[in-house]
Order: sequence, then C-alpha cells, then structure tokens
Amino acid sequence: MVAPSAAPRLRVATFNVNFGVADHIANFEALEAIDADVVLLQEITAASEDRFVDALSAQYPHIEFRDCCRAGGLGVLSKYPIVSEVYLESETGWFPAWLVTVDGPLGRVQLLDVHLRPPVSDSGSWVQGYFSTRDDRRAEIEGFWSSVDESVPTIVAGDFNEGADGRAVEFLADKGMRSALAQVDPRADTWHWPLRVGELTSMLDHIVYDTRLALLHAEVRTQGASDHYPVFADFILAPS
Repeated sequence: MVAPSAAPRLRVATFNVNFGVADHIANFEALEAIDADVVLLQEITAASEDRFVDALSAQYPHIEFRDCCRAGGLGVLSKYPIVSEVYLESETGWFPAWLVTVDGPLGRVQLLDVHLRPPVSDSGSWVQGYFSTRDDRRAEIEGFWSSVDESVPTIVAGDFNEGADGRAVEFLADKGMRSALAQVDPRADTWHWPLRVGELTSMLDHIVYDTRLALLHAEVRTQGASDHYPVFADFILAPS
C-alpha cells in the first residue's frame, strides 16, 4: 500500500531474544537499527533487564519487563506511553502473554505479546510434539483473546511456534486478522537452528493485525545472537 507522505505511521517489532543469549550486544544492535516505535520481546531474563535499559533507554523511554519460568519472560519497549497492561496466564500451563495499550501516532493501539507453546510433547519429543501441540496453541490464543478489547485496533505479535498455517494464526484469521510477514514474504524464515549438516528454518514469529490498520511494509532482519530473527512491520490507520 502507498500511504500519503504525511500519514502517521507505527512501526512494531517482535523479537525472541533467546534466554541463553538475551543480553548479547548483537540483540541490542539489531533493535537499535530497526528503530521500531514499539518492540515486543520474548525470553527476556531478569539478568538481561538492566542491560536492555542501559543499551536502549535513550531510544525507548517506556520499558517494562515481566519475569517468568525460564524462557517465559516478556518485555515491552515503547517510544510512547503504555497506558494500560494486563498480564495473562496460559490456558495450557506454558508461557504467559502480555496485553498492553500504547498511545502513539495512530492513537491507542492494543498489542498482545505472545510466546505460544513450543512444538514439544509432554514426554519431550519434538517429533511427536510437532503434531500433538497444535490444539494447545489454539487454546492459548483463544484464552488470551478473551481479554482483548475488540473496540481498539489490535496487533498480536511474538513467537507463535508455528507457521502461518498454524491453528493459532487460523483463529486470528477468523477474527479478520492477517499475518504481516506471511502476506509480504510467505517464504521468509524467522527461526534457524544449525545441524551437523545444514540448518532447520521456519517462519515461527508473526505480527498479526486487524482491519483497522493498513500494512505498509514487513521484514525479517537477519541480525542478533538469537535462534530467532527480529521481525518488524509498518502500519497506518486504514481508510475509514
């Protein structure tokens, strides 16, 4: 979409920083370069929080973190005031989500930061988990969605641990929402894991937006120290 040059814009980024390397300088450099208005983080750790503040507080005057369960920490970096927040427990006992409302250039926009269940079975099998955990992610997003105020423009972003054809993304599509990156570059990979020979890759991270917003651009930035790459998207208000 081509937007009027004077139209207010909002850039939103999501980044699973990997709790093992969350405070690596390459992660800070990646976010600094993207220069999003709002960043939703997953796998933040208590040990990394001060490093994020030291590295990025000049760029982001509004920074909040919530610690949880090893890889379940969440963070929000914003250039604009965070006017409300609700911390949400998972329906399946995995990672929580965080619903925040930011008052920025598009007015108030609601953002749901998610880290859905990994595709690993209860017994620890990734092979079985690939098939057996799809409904869990759907149940999680349904549970989180019950706290969303549907009268406010909404973005759901984070590590979905599934592709654009997954059941959580499908649930949001039924609400009229679209995955920005899958729409622009359906073959893009946001996650990579080295093997002895080659590498596993997939699109696991999404920025999903509703029809009151119009997408201008979406991109994966192949930077950072994590096994995930940061993803960002630019929005304007959709024509009424």
